[in-house]
Parts: sequence; structure tokens; C-alpha cells
Amino acid sequence: MGSLIVLLILSYLVGAIPCGMLLTKLAGLGDIRNAGSGNIGATNVYRVGGRRLGIFTLILDALKGVLPVFIAVQIGFSPVEVALIAAATFLGHCYPVYLGFKGGKGVATGLGIYLVLSPLAVLIALLVFGAVLWRWRYVSLASISAAAVIPFLVLGIEGSFPLFLATLFIAAMVIVRHRGNIERLLDGSEIRFQA
Repeated sequence: MGSLIVLLILSYLVGAIPCGMLLTKLAGLGDIRNAGSGNIGATNVYRVGGRRLGIFTLILDALKGVLPVFIAVQIGFSPVEVALIAAATFLGHCYPVYLGFKGGKGVATGLGIYLVLSPLAVLIALLVFGAVLWRWRYVSLASISAAAVIPFLVLGIEGSFPLFLATLFIAAMVIVRHRGNIERLLDGSEIRFQA
């Protein structure tokens, strides 16, 4: 029990590392929260700092999700404990203590978590993401669509109810944190992705 509590705290702290903000500051672009959409995630970093910085942010934010969950699996924690570790990591990204609990939307960190829990589910969800992005050119809509399907993919492929609940929680949080994007999609003011 003690090791689980320690890992929950560490998982939150790892998830809370603001990779996008650190990278843009190191690149001399200032505080990413004062540019573009104001979000610290990969999409805003891409728009403000360019392709390479955006991709690097995506990779680092995903690795934040991979690392704690992978360690929990390797230690041999139960599915319930792994689900708790996944949730703690995700909450760290969305509500980072380092930034006054104002973080990103969780897409990349959720992706990293899902990669450990069910790689096949991620592959199918990425196909959904790519198809929606190709058709409508909205990263937000593609992210919401992939988030909506992945819990059910995890349940169908892995057959684990605790992992399903964890992925359902993460997916719901991703969608809720896109509420501003949803409003802009509905009124036609959302910015389309430019490759």
C-alpha cells in the first residue's frame, strides 16, 4: 500500500511537468501561455514554435504518460492499481502543481498511458484521429473523436473493467477540457489545422 501511495504521488508529479512551456522557454519564445490559444500542449506549441517543437512536445508529453504506467505494470501492480496510477499521471498533466493547477488538455499524456495499457486500441484510435483530421482539418475534433472511442476499444481488446474505467475517466476529461473547442466548432470559429 505504501509503495502504491508513493508511486501515485510520483506519477502525479511526473505528469505535471509542463513540457511545452519548458521547451518554448528554452527556445526563446517566452511563456507559451501568453501566445496562441494559451494552452501548454503540443498543438499550441506547434502553432507558435513550429513543427519540430510541437512534435517534441507531443513526444515528451506522451512519455510522461508511458513512464509511470509502464513502471506500475512491470512492478506487477493489479489492474486497479495500474488504473489509479494512470489517473494520477493524467491529472498531473491537466492540473499541474507547478503551474497553479492550470495545465493542458491531456491528449498526448493520455496517448502515452493508452500505449502501455492497450497498443492495439491506440492504433485503431489513431486511425480514427487521422481520418477525422484528414476529413475536417480540426485537431480538436480528431482528439475528441479518438478519445470517445478508445475506452470501448480498451474494454473490447483487453477485457479489463478497471482499465476501462480508467480510460473512460481520461477520455471524459479530455472531452470536457475541449469544451471551448466544442463551442468554437459549433459556431464555426475553430481554427483548422495547417500542415
